[in-house]
Amino acid sequence: MSRLRADAAVIHPDCEISDCEFGAFTEVGRGSRLTHVAMGDYSYCDRSCDLANAEIGKFANIASFVRVGATDHPLDRASLHHFLYRSASYWEDAADDGVWFDARRARLARIGHDTWIGHNAQVKPEVTLGHGCVVAAGAVVTRDVAPYMIVAGVPARPLRARLEPDLAGRMMALAWWDWDHALLRAALEDFRSLRPEEFLEKHSG
Repeated sequence: MSRLRADAAVIHPDCEISDCEFGAFTEVGRGSRLTHVAMGDYSYCDRSCDLANAEIGKFANIASFVRVGATDHPLDRASLHHFLYRSASYWEDAADDGVWFDARRARLARIGHDTWIGHNAQVKPEVTLGHGCVVAAGAVVTRDVAPYMIVAGVPARPLRARLEPDLAGRMMALAWWDWDHALLRAALEDFRSLRPEEFLEKHSG
């Protein structure tokens, strides 16, 4: 693993990055494509991810081959094909359909803090993943996921809570993901060794 930096994202080779913002200690795995993405502090994606039109919180863990915000084709027109909106690629006298691209970009996927999206999972446009939730490998998420819920399947369905509702609520109130880098370091052993309820007992004040 590369040594991460506060002042710039670590972008591995063969990536395509367009109109993106990166927080501190972020990382983009080899061969990934990111378009119109805001990635929060400490978040990363592994190899060969395809992320578009997404707001990603802090400490998001995105495994390899994940797709977030997969773009749509027009279902209500005479054709599905992208010659309808990427028209300039086909004719010298035709312009691309800017209205279509603006509407597509506006359909944001929102990924909460401290989330985990497993290998080869998909998160559709306009879906929100709550803080602390987990998306199992291969799942296709078509609806919002509650905080600290684990979902799996096609389409994704709830399996079980990662934390009980009371603990989940207390963890969100604690919002440790907003702590500064020095405070995270000071609490590192507690993150490693304490159960969630013990961590909350110690750090909720």
